[in-house]
Amino acid sequence: MCDYSLHDVASRDAQVGDRLVTCEFRCTTTRGFAAVGVPNVAVCLQPGTELVFERPIRREHRLRRFHHSFGLCAFTSAIFRQVGLESPHQHHDALELPDGTIIMLTRLLAGQTATVLQMPVKAARPDAVSRAATACNGLIERSVIDFTAHGRPS
Repeated sequence: MCDYSLHDVASRDAQVGDRLVTCEFRCTTTRGFAAVGVPNVAVCLQPGTELVFERPIRREHRLRRFHHSFGLCAFTSAIFRQVGLESPHQHHDALELPDGTIIMLTRLLAGQTATVLQMPVKAARPDAVSRAATACNGLIERSVIDFTAHGRPS
């Protein structure tokens, strides 16, 4: 998804194989992903999207100005998440690292490149789920009728 602060920025949905770069968007207070070479269009990720970075992930750290290793993560892969959705006027877009650490996208350093490895599986539409449940119930009812009509199998 694209965070609330990007509503005035052109955007598109991510696709598997997209090469993305972390960036700051003009006239906003946030950072996010854009396609490499297209810095003015935010690329929106769905929760559960898997990313792999070209180098270990770097984030802001208050001591980073003293040494570049502060803010450097040991990981190059992450899963996109949304956190704190109960607070509508805060940033929600984040990355979950393999060790469970959550990093807000607004804390990522600009200029890092990543590739979309995998998109999350989309949930079935409610009407499709309803039709499948009705079909299953019909099979169960027919099985019960067959069982009672013919007695127990020997």
